[in-house]
Amino acid sequence: MTDMQILHRPYGVEHPYARSLDQRSPAVAVAGEELIIAARTTAPATAVECVLSLPSGTVRLPMAAVDGADSDAALLAGGDGHLAAAQEAALEADNGWQVVLAATPHETGTYSFVASGADGVVRSQEFSLRPASWTQEPCGRLELDDERLIPGSVRWLRSAAGIHKVRFGIRLASDEHVVGFGERYDWVDQRGHCLDAVVFEQYKSQGQHHRTYLPMPWAMVVSENTGRAWGFHLQTSRRSWYDVAASQDGVLLIEADLDPTTDPALRVATWSGTPQETLNGFLNEVGRATQMPEWVFGLWASGNEWNSQAAVMEQVHRHQSEGIPISAVVIEAWSDEESFTVFRDASYDVGGGQLPAAENLVYPADGAWPDPAGMIHDLHERGIKVLLWQIPLQKAEQSDSALAQAQRDSLLASGHMVREADGSAYRNRGWWFPGAYLPDLSTAAGRRWWTEQRRYLVEDLGVDGFKTDGGEHAWGHDLCYANGQRGDEANNLFPVHYAAAYGELLRSAGKDPVTFSRSGFAGSQPHGIFWAGDENSTWEAFRSSITAGITAGASGIVYWGWDIGGFSGPVPDAELYMRAFAASALMPIMQYHSEFNHHRRPCRDRTPWNVAEAAGEPQVVEVARRFVALRQQLRPYLASEAQDCVAGGAPLMRALFFDHADDPEIWNHPLQYKLGSKLLVHPVTQPGAKEWQTYLPQGDWEDFWTGERLHGGQMVTTAVDFFTVPVFRRG
Repeated sequence: MTDMQILHRPYGVEHPYARSLDQRSPAVAVAGEELIIAARTTAPATAVECVLSLPSGTVRLPMAAVDGADSDAALLAGGDGHLAAAQEAALEADNGWQVVLAATPHETGTYSFVASGADGVVRSQEFSLRPASWTQEPCGRLELDDERLIPGSVRWLRSAAGIHKVRFGIRLASDEHVVGFGERYDWVDQRGHCLDAVVFEQYKSQGQHHRTYLPMPWAMVVSENTGRAWGFHLQTSRRSWYDVAASQDGVLLIEADLDPTTDPALRVATWSGTPQETLNGFLNEVGRATQMPEWVFGLWASGNEWNSQAAVMEQVHRHQSEGIPISAVVIEAWSDEESFTVFRDASYDVGGGQLPAAENLVYPADGAWPDPAGMIHDLHERGIKVLLWQIPLQKAEQSDSALAQAQRDSLLASGHMVREADGSAYRNRGWWFPGAYLPDLSTAAGRRWWTEQRRYLVEDLGVDGFKTDGGEHAWGHDLCYANGQRGDEANNLFPVHYAAAYGELLRSAGKDPVTFSRSGFAGSQPHGIFWAGDENSTWEAFRSSITAGITAGASGIVYWGWDIGGFSGPVPDAELYMRAFAASALMPIMQYHSEFNHHRRPCRDRTPWNVAEAAGEPQVVEVARRFVALRQQLRPYLASEAQDCVAGGAPLMRALFFDHADDPEIWNHPLQYKLGSKLLVHPVTQPGAKEWQTYLPQGDWEDFWTGERLHGGQMVTTAVDFFTVPVFRRG
């Protein structure tokens, strides 16, 4: 008798973009369309068959051997970087087998697997196959009160289990552009492209893969002839897809998941007016940004190698000696990455399950962080705020850390964790901190439980905010949340609740709710500050990040930034860094960060002096000094403009159509943007540029640097040394 087992899960690991080697794809089979049925064996097999049993008869289908290289896993990685290998390996597996059906049968039936090995034959359990079909029959409710809906375009995907999806078409005029869908790295105008809305951690190269940490089922349709806009919001947190006149000219095709276990309905809210009025209609529904304190507009500094108090203070002193003031330090490498609640090397008493508190923590004088409270006080005296890195996961394995073990046990005892459909604790299926528990933050009680363990950091040590990293770890349509939602509805909302939890903690401690997140969804707008996530140090990534900032603004994100010059891989070349530094001085949030490089040389810090040393170009430091000085001068302007944005004005970093929708030429210049109501910015995004052409919309302008008066409706050329980025002030 063989010990070999056959492993198959119809939904697999539920990675949004890749198949695991044990799943059916698509999980909801569609009659007449291609179906892949895959399984794995726990030991090498010589042959595997899929036995398909239907009312019309039984068919034995030979399966072909496949491995992890065939599973799209390699497409997940973004190139060089310390996390690339982990991501690429996430779906790799051995002993995979699959069969491809060119057309799924229309009949309901079952299937099972038979595997032959060296020691005999093993059979699997049976799995049901209930194919769905697209129908025009009115079996659900689409609430869309707009004349743009194409008559007869509504389709429902129905199976014996219920209604799974809805699909419909909306008319687009030939002069209309479609902008929004959350933060997007590929295009400002999505017309001619396909995309979806699901929260996903794409490690770098988001623009190439058309994926995002911060999607939204929302967009604006803007007419270049009239300057008027029409906006729509799918009032769902389930996954949705958009074919924006890519396959059929003049038609926006929309598809959205539904819950087959309940009354199938989708409501689409719409607004019209100016672009600003249209965006405000959406924000009135999902919430608008919370005003942040003025200090967020200074330079933020961080590096993953800054893993001790001495390293942090060394960098702070260097900034001061170089005349490059910083307003915030983000400390990532402060904890042991098991608890995310205590500075590394601290000793603590966790008797009786006691959780962290200032009075039961001792910091060794020769440790990495001998005096966190004193360090934070010193930084405050220098006018510098402190944010600490967080991950919304709790490692599940037994740990040598007494505190991490106590926190794990306490989490399990509290019940505040996301659960599988069978009631067991969900274990992270993603590639980052795999197997960790995911706290359930969908309720106020769950959020309080998780953040109370961090309260002493704010109230006793003086921490000013948190980098709420991650948030994309919930995979599974049938996960169970304490607020009563299933995974297909709640997973996209996890990062919204995550940032809200830390904002609630900070407010309750009398602090501004400064969180710094990369992931989110519709409803994230009120919750702090966002950055573009992990990116390479390349010119292409530079351009993609500008696009991300413009589209995030068009979706109601006011406070947004990126890692200057990219965060991953070798130190950027001097030209890229100087151009990126100049551009970032004219974005809502100005900050740099660098990836962990295992303390190997050369150091990959993105500090101006490290880039200057790596490139042999001392001018880098002077360029940084000049643009930080400019940033200091702009802080009052940025704070005032942000206040207007929060009150209902256009975004802080905004596409030109918000102020110049009546000028059709603006659509030919997607990397130009407005910073507030007065400044037009056009970063230099190509290497070797000596001159840079900018389109000035209709109206009166003046060159920010020279004061030269200029008329709009024309291209102007700017000489661009490294101390100049084209900026124009509204006349």
